[in-house]
Amino acid sequence: MTAAASSRLTTVAAGAGRWLPWIAFAVAGATVAVGLYVRRLTDTPLGAPYPPSFGDVGVHAHPLLVVSLACFAAAVGFAPRVLDERVRPATLAGALFAGTLVLRLALAAGRGGTSAWDRVFDVERSFEAKNEYLPALPALDYGPRFFLDRFAELVPSLPVHAAGHPPGLLLVMDGFGITTPGRLAALCIVMGALSAPLTYGVARRVLDERGARLAGLLMALSPQALRFGVTSADALFLTVGLLAAWPLAIPAFRARLAGAAALAVASLFAWSLLAIGAWAAVLALRREGRRQALALSVLGGAVLVTFHAALAAVTGFDPIGTIAATGEVYRAGVASIRPYWYWVLGSPVGFLVVLGLPIFWLALRGLASARPEAVAIFAVLAIASVLGFTKAETERIWLFFAPFVCLAAAGPLAARPALLRAILATLAVQAVLHELLFDPVW
Repeated sequence: MTAAASSRLTTVAAGAGRWLPWIAFAVAGATVAVGLYVRRLTDTPLGAPYPPSFGDVGVHAHPLLVVSLACFAAAVGFAPRVLDERVRPATLAGALFAGTLVLRLALAAGRGGTSAWDRVFDVERSFEAKNEYLPALPALDYGPRFFLDRFAELVPSLPVHAAGHPPGLLLVMDGFGITTPGRLAALCIVMGALSAPLTYGVARRVLDERGARLAGLLMALSPQALRFGVTSADALFLTVGLLAAWPLAIPAFRARLAGAAALAVASLFAWSLLAIGAWAAVLALRREGRRQALALSVLGGAVLVTFHAALAAVTGFDPIGTIAATGEVYRAGVASIRPYWYWVLGSPVGFLVVLGLPIFWLALRGLASARPEAVAIFAVLAIASVLGFTKAETERIWLFFAPFVCLAAAGPLAARPALLRAILATLAVQAVLHELLFDPVW
């Protein structure tokens, strides 16, 4: 290829890249419009109240909304100060944790008061609670060893959420005596609030310091993370996944070995967390080349197989049988009426819109610029969408992808510092409006 031809190709690619966010937003808008049209004017079931969102319209507010609004106003006003280089990383991490914790609690209380913090786990206050984890605890009455040995056979008899995941969370709940809605909510809320400082930690391995701080801020104010970080066990899975992603993002063998081990343990909480290994491999491919990406993939696979082989030998846990049983439960549930043709786009749109419209836009700018962290997460999202393992409810189920989209958005935001406060304010407004106008069960 001549230099002139190469230059023209680069110019065309750059021009197409500038249009990418607009095209993606147009596709997202069309996906929403088609979902609403099909729901209202046809008899075709899509398996969600307002596709591609799983939430239903349910306007409600609590007197504590005043406190919630004050907390968000303070956060938007104070947040940019953490970009000051004089703020130490440890201090920043603590501020991100505390700020995220306060905002999540305040947001939920603004709709349903303090009782909203554990409502979804209480069978007396939520119809969804019977599908959650507390009703599954009797399966551990004969001890963890028996539970693990028979888990694949127990899956069909467990509540939906417990049946849809490996036994990790139930083992933690049993081991720590977490037997009430309040205790389970506390575990999920505190673990979930760690996601913002952990996002900052992972981002420091991928971006410069300013970009890493912005990634932490975006995660702290993401409407999706704020809402489902209080009311869903997926917030805990998110943090477990980040603990694996951090060392996997470090280009050193010992770090990646530790990350692969952490990811193997994470797979006991949610099979979907293995997608973080794919994210790390694509990131390594873009940053370090094919050889390192292949080495990381082989390492991760070898550690995963070794871990589950050892666990099976010691406890009798059958990962393959468990996956098969979980698949049967999934196919027998509401997923059976969710058509692939719609959810192949509906799933990522539902996830990215609730994640935060400014974050979605900025991440697309990063993808248009072929930034490695943006290519990595959008490649994984595309694979997850095409494979169709998850159709709908991705606002909650794909929560663990949120930090990596924030990483993708942080780079473009760092290049436009004047937009920071407006973007944070937009995220805050979206979070409050979504909380007040929609009831997504969780």
